[in-house]
Amino acid sequence: MDDTTGFDLTTIEDLSVDELAISQRIASELAIRLSQMQAVLSLSAEGCTIPFISRYRKERTENLDEVQVRDCIQKFQSYKNLEERRLEVLKGISALGKLDAFLYENIVRATTLAELEDLWAPFKKKKKTRGMIAQEKGLSPLAELMARAFLEEVIAAAPSFIHRDEEHPELSVESVEDALSGARDILAERLSQDTSMRAYIKDVLLKDGELAVKGIGDEEKREQSTYQMYWDYREPLTTLKHHRVLAVNRGEREGELDVSIEVSDELVEERLLERVCPANAQHKEAVIDGLFRLLLPAVRREIRSDLTESAESHAIEVFSTNLRNLLMQPPLRGTRVLGIDPGIRTGTKCAALDETGKFLDYFVINQETKPEQGKKDVAAAVIKHRLSVIAVGNGTGSHEVQRLVAESISENKLVCRFAVVDEDGASVYSASDLAREEFPALDLTIRGAISIGRRLQDPLSELVKIDPKSIGVGLYQHDVNQKKLANQLDEVVGSVVNQVGVNLNTASYSLLRYVSGINASLARKIVKFRNASGVIRNRSLLKEIPGLGEKTFEQCAGFLKIPESDNELDNTWVHPENYTLALEILPIVKSGGEPQAEKRATLKQKYEVGDITLNDIISELRKPNRDPREDLPPPLMQENVLSFEDLRPGLKVKGKVKNVVDFGAFVDIGIKESALIHVSEMAERFVKNPMEVLKVGDIKDFTVISIDPVRKRIGLSLRANPKLEMAHSELVAHNGFSKDRAEKRQGSDKRAARPPREDDGMTYNPFADLLRKK
Repeated sequence: MDDTTGFDLTTIEDLSVDELAISQRIASELAIRLSQMQAVLSLSAEGCTIPFISRYRKERTENLDEVQVRDCIQKFQSYKNLEERRLEVLKGISALGKLDAFLYENIVRATTLAELEDLWAPFKKKKKTRGMIAQEKGLSPLAELMARAFLEEVIAAAPSFIHRDEEHPELSVESVEDALSGARDILAERLSQDTSMRAYIKDVLLKDGELAVKGIGDEEKREQSTYQMYWDYREPLTTLKHHRVLAVNRGEREGELDVSIEVSDELVEERLLERVCPANAQHKEAVIDGLFRLLLPAVRREIRSDLTESAESHAIEVFSTNLRNLLMQPPLRGTRVLGIDPGIRTGTKCAALDETGKFLDYFVINQETKPEQGKKDVAAAVIKHRLSVIAVGNGTGSHEVQRLVAESISENKLVCRFAVVDEDGASVYSASDLAREEFPALDLTIRGAISIGRRLQDPLSELVKIDPKSIGVGLYQHDVNQKKLANQLDEVVGSVVNQVGVNLNTASYSLLRYVSGINASLARKIVKFRNASGVIRNRSLLKEIPGLGEKTFEQCAGFLKIPESDNELDNTWVHPENYTLALEILPIVKSGGEPQAEKRATLKQKYEVGDITLNDIISELRKPNRDPREDLPPPLMQENVLSFEDLRPGLKVKGKVKNVVDFGAFVDIGIKESALIHVSEMAERFVKNPMEVLKVGDIKDFTVISIDPVRKRIGLSLRANPKLEMAHSELVAHNGFSKDRAEKRQGSDKRAARPPREDDGMTYNPFADLLRKK
C-alpha cells in the first residue's frame, strides 16, 4: 500500500498496491538487485516466457537463471495478491463503518492471507459478534478504561453506562455486570485481532505444542485400520515430519482420525499474561476469555493450515525433482528397439520400432504356455528388424518375460541386450485419445508395448504424452492440492522440454505444446502445417503458420531445432535475432579460434549485445545443439536375469533409482520387487536429505543388507561395510523353530510383536520395517 503510516478514514479509498515496495522486498529476499527484479517483471509483462527470459534475455536480467526468474514472477504475484486482499479488507470494513485505528494497524501488519481472513471474518457474518454488540451499546470507553485503570476506577465508572434504549431494546445496558461483561467482550475480541499477540501465541504453540491424534472407533476398528499407528499418537510440533502431516490429514478426511493441536492451558495462559500484564481482574478475565474462546482456536487453525501447506509444498517439490530427473534420462539415439508389454491372460505384446520410434511390426508371445515358441519369435523379430535392444515393461509377468528374453539372446547368440523399463502410466497412455489418434488401427495393448519401447529410445518425448501424476515418481501426490500439483508438474515438464529443445520435424503434438510460446491449439496447427508441407526446412517458415505471429516466433524459434535445414544455425540454440552476429563469428570458431578482444568490442558495439550473449553464441557454435541429457548415465542394460531367490545379504547388485522420498529411495535391481535404501544407508556420514546423495535415474552398485522372503522386502546399502541382517530362513534356523510356528507365535500377540513405526503407516508404503532406522 502507498500509505501505512497513519490511520485516516478519508484516504482509505485512495490506497493502492505499492508494486515498487513489493519488488524491493523480493529483490532483498532473493539477494538480487532491484534492477534485475524490474527487468524480469517488465519482460513478463511484454509476454515473454520464463524459458525465453532465462535463455535469451540474460543481458537484461543480468544473468538470472530459470529458477530465479520463476521466483521473481511467482513471489511478485503472491505478494501482490496479499496486498490486494489487504485493501479489499480495509475498504470492506471501512464501508461498514467499523474501521478504527486498532483494526487498521493490525490489518496493515498482517503478513498472511490467513491473518487477513480472520480479521475480516467477524464482519462478513450476518450474526454480529459479542464485541460488536457491546460497541454498539456504547461500551468502548469502558473497555478502554478497563485496559489501563485500577479495578476500583472501572467498577466506579460502570454504572454510568447503564441505559435503556427504547427504540432498540437489544442495545440496552441493564446492569453493572452487563456493562462490565460487554467491555470484556470488546477487549477479548481486540486480543484476537492483535496480530502481534497472535504471532506470540503461535510461537508458543510451535515451540511447546503437540500434534495429538486419536482413532475414531473401538479396538476392532483399530486392528483393521490403515491408520492404526496413529490411533493414540502424539508428537511435538518441533519434530513433526511432512509425511506424517499428510497421513493424518488423510485419516481425518476419511473419518478415521481425530486430529488436534494441543498445548498446556496453564502454560499458554501464563505466557500470555506475562506479555499483556492485565491492569486489573476484569481485564485479566477478558484476556483469558479472548485467549481460549477466540485466539487459540484461530491460531490452531492457522498452524494446521501452515503444517499442511508446508507438507504439501514439500511433497510437490519432491515429486517435481523426481519428475525432472526422470524426464532428463538420456535417449538411446539411433537404436532399433523391441518394446514388450508383459501380460498373462491375453499374452505378452511385442512391438518393433525403428531408430525414430516408428512402428514396424507386432506379435504376441505366451511365456507360460509356449515359452519355446516365444524365444523363437523374439529372435526372429530381432534378426528381421535389426533390433539391438529389447525393452521389457516391469509390470505383472515381467520377470518371466525377462528370463525368456535372456534365454532367447543366449541360445540364439543375438547381438542384443535388454533393459527393464518402468511402465507406470503406459496403460493410461494406451487408452487415451492421443494414443487412438496416433495408432487408430492397433489394440491398446500393442500401443502399450510401443510406448514402453519408445520410453527407452527417448524418455522425454514419450513421457510428455502422459499426465505427470500417473508416472509414479511421487509418494503422497493424492494427498496434496491437486491444482497446485498439476501446475507445478506442468512447469517442470515445460522447463525440461525447453532445456532440451525439440526437433521441429519429428516432435509430437504433446511435446510441441510445452515449447516456449506455444499452446495446445498452436501445437496442433504446427503438426497440421508440417504434415501438409512434408518437412519444415527453416525456422522462418514458422511465420507462415496461422496464429504464429512475430511475438510467438520470438518466444519459440530458438527452442525448435531443424536438422534438415540448409542453415546450420537452425539446428542450434542460437536465436534467429542473432543469426547475423553468429554468421560473422562462425568462420572464426570453425577455424578453432575465437574472437579476440578488439573483435569482441567491435561485435558488441555493432550488434548491441553484451559479453553474456556473445559468450553464449561462441559456446553454442563450438558444440552445436548440445543435449544436456548426454551427461547422465545411459539406461541399465542386462544380459542375465536376477530373481528374488538369488538374493542374499552381502550380494552386490547394480540398480537404478526409481523414486526418492524423505526416508530413502526405491531402487530397481532388475526383479519384480523394488528394493529400498534407507537414508541411513546412503553414506558413511549423516544424510538429512536423500536427494543430496541420489536422484531418479542414478545407476549405482548397491549391497543387499536385508531380505524378507515372506513380505518380499529388500534392503540395500551404499556404505563400504554395511551391517548385514540375517535372512529370514537363517533367522528361523537360529531360533530353533519352524516358519509355521514362527507365524503362529507372531499371530498370538500382534500388539506385542508389532515394532515401533517410523513411516506414515500407509498401505502403499511397502517398506515399513526398514523405516525404523533413523
